[in-house]
Amino acid sequence: MQARRGRLPHSLLLIGQKGLGKYELARRFAASLLCESPTIDGLACGKCLACNWFEQGNHPDFRLLQPDALSDEIEVEEGKKKPSQQITIDQIRALDEFFNIGTHRGGLRIVLVNPTEAMNRNAANSLLKTLEEPAPDTLFLMVSSEPMRLLPTIRSRCQVVPVPVPSMKLAQKVLADEGIAQAERWLAMAGGSPGLAMELASSGQGGWLELLSGRLGLGRNGDPLAIAAELEKTVKDSKGKLALKHIVDALQKWLVDLTLARNGLPVRYFLPQQSIISGLADMIPPARLIHSYRALITRRQEAEQPLNARLFLEGILLDYRALFAN
Repeated sequence: MQARRGRLPHSLLLIGQKGLGKYELARRFAASLLCESPTIDGLACGKCLACNWFEQGNHPDFRLLQPDALSDEIEVEEGKKKPSQQITIDQIRALDEFFNIGTHRGGLRIVLVNPTEAMNRNAANSLLKTLEEPAPDTLFLMVSSEPMRLLPTIRSRCQVVPVPVPSMKLAQKVLADEGIAQAERWLAMAGGSPGLAMELASSGQGGWLELLSGRLGLGRNGDPLAIAAELEKTVKDSKGKLALKHIVDALQKWLVDLTLARNGLPVRYFLPQQSIISGLADMIPPARLIHSYRALITRRQEAEQPLNARLFLEGILLDYRALFAN
């Protein structure tokens, strides 16, 4: 991107799976574009007035759009409404004044949207109008781990920049440098993303993953209602760190591993459970696995705002046990 900084499009969409550092990459790129004395490599110098403004979060030509829940400055008081998980239309409309003011020293104006899929429908439609008629000297840096959730019209107005998964050797070194044990296991669960692997390993998520994989390993002998109760309690006890969507994501990975094992291939995600998954896979017709995975894609969307967490968990676990029906 740096090589093309003189002829940048009005909108770049950085895509790639979660945990690859896309947001940090976008921030550093924004900092380099706003820097008044970039290095030979095109990086921000970190010393000029513009860099100081950027690091303090008050550069006049930079705006960050993200859900309130991601802000470091938000403190939730007990009994108060939880911060929004969405980017709202009010946040998009607040850009109007930003666009109507001239840029600092005639430079570039940058809007970083993270994650772009967090926009609700109204916000997305409002942003689309801005992308259709972009303000001069304005760059949108949009970050997404789930680009297919974006409006096709938004994707079509962006130049897509894929962020690749690093080599396994490099990813393992990153985890080793952070003192993370069992790097191979966590990288497998994270699909090779170092950031997500560190999050899984260090945030206490190993506990609920062990619980879930242990219960799923029971196959037809598991009690969906009892397991749902256990998982619901775990979600509540996590105080917001564990969401239903995380459980659905893990179950999707479990189904992928079952499908791989059913076809005589090694598992991709749940490495310690290779033998258990292989044994279970032999009991399930391949067509039933495919149908179940497709149904779980719809469930993943429902997990964002379920009407009742317990009923939701019971539903997906009853569907899982049904895989083993004779």
